[in-house]
Amino acid sequence: MKRYKQSEIEEVSTILKNDGVISIPTDTVYGICARINSSKAYQNLVKVKHRPSNKSFPVLCKDLEQIKSIAAVDERAFKLIKAFMPGPLTLVLNKRPEAFSYINNVGTRETDELAIRMIPSEFLNELIDKVGSPLFLTSANKSGMNVCRSLDEIEEECPTLDGMVMGDVSFGEASTIVDLTSDDINIQRHGPISDDEIMKVLNN
Repeated sequence: MKRYKQSEIEEVSTILKNDGVISIPTDTVYGICARINSSKAYQNLVKVKHRPSNKSFPVLCKDLEQIKSIAAVDERAFKLIKAFMPGPLTLVLNKRPEAFSYINNVGTRETDELAIRMIPSEFLNELIDKVGSPLFLTSANKSGMNVCRSLDEIEEECPTLDGMVMGDVSFGEASTIVDLTSDDINIQRHGPISDDEIMKVLNN
């Protein structure tokens, strides 16, 4: 399996534009990604991940405008995005009905949800620019298995990937997850951004 340097971003973006699935380094762990604006790319990611197709993937966005294009951003979400993103925060927001209707639990409930991240990575933001859309981003492992900690492990675990991007990761603490899909604020996973920090921003 080919391993790409981050300087080979043109080749990497071409793979994604052609509905491929690749491994990339993120701010915490190795991830695997595919473009969001293609049902074929989504299905390819499902196959690589061995994940139930009705279980949604987090979405990596470059900026607030991209988030607004696919998800409902209310005042609470806006405050948290401004305060903590890009950074170790995942926001669960209601998906815009017109945004890529082939994903999530379409048809099984009234409103679909999206888990949104922004990562402080020049390479990933440039990659999103070149691909022309946000990216589905999930940890590099088969569903239910431990996260891979090296490119060799990724290649063994996910042999159908279309390539891997080299780079260092910190294996730091997983992001804080805040669910804003209802009137209640639900902190689904405690992480680097504390509950007190979240509530302080929301209450200001």
